[in-house]
Amino acid sequence: MIKVGVIGCKGRMGVEVCRAVEAAPDLDLVAAVDAGDDYAPLQAADVIVEFTVPRATMANVQWCIENGLDVVVGTTGYDEERLATVRGWLEGRPSRVLIASNFSIGSILMMRFAELAAPYFESVEIIEFHHPDKVDAPSGTAVTTARRIAAARAAAGVAPSPDATETDPLGARGASIDGVHVHAVRQRGLFANQEVRLGNEGEQLVITENGFARSAYMPGVLAAVRGIGSLTGFTFGIEGLLGLA
Repeated sequence: MIKVGVIGCKGRMGVEVCRAVEAAPDLDLVAAVDAGDDYAPLQAADVIVEFTVPRATMANVQWCIENGLDVVVGTTGYDEERLATVRGWLEGRPSRVLIASNFSIGSILMMRFAELAAPYFESVEIIEFHHPDKVDAPSGTAVTTARRIAAARAAAGVAPSPDATETDPLGARGASIDGVHVHAVRQRGLFANQEVRLGNEGEQLVITENGFARSAYMPGVLAAVRGIGSLTGFTFGIEGLLGLA
């Protein structure tokens, strides 16, 4: 039985994580805390799941590391500087940290398919669609997808996507992440959706992943909780635990 603690238990994702852990026969929810709570009960856990907000997550991860706890992080907003800081905290420490931009199996496969397809198309762009309560843009999934696409294209020696735009004072072309344009839509009625659009002369490939409920993330979260003990130090993403690395 794996003892699990949850940080962010009152948030939308935290509530879902608590429900999923309680329903799993091999997991035991021993502590659930939120902002302002005493974190001491978390020390009874083997693994912490952290789903909070970007402004709070770093302090939570540091607390887990300082207390020798393994932590699975689902909060977004981790750029390279933050990831480097977490790696530094782990030096000489027994804790393991797994940070993932997305725990949805569909999203992970979407990123993998996009990475495989990207070197074969002249043009590639990403559009991500989320509900208007999301606090960061572009989404962590879109950023990760763009970086993986860019790396795959660079490794294959593919030229940048063609773009004759000379003026864009309003930012209509979206964010550029490693040379890949990413467009973020925030609209009521949406949940979590992403398109990777790839094109050649005379053809187009669109890879779409549509998420409709937070329950879609739970198989990935539980896989991370169950598998983090087999890892060492810092890990980004759950692809390795799913055999997709």
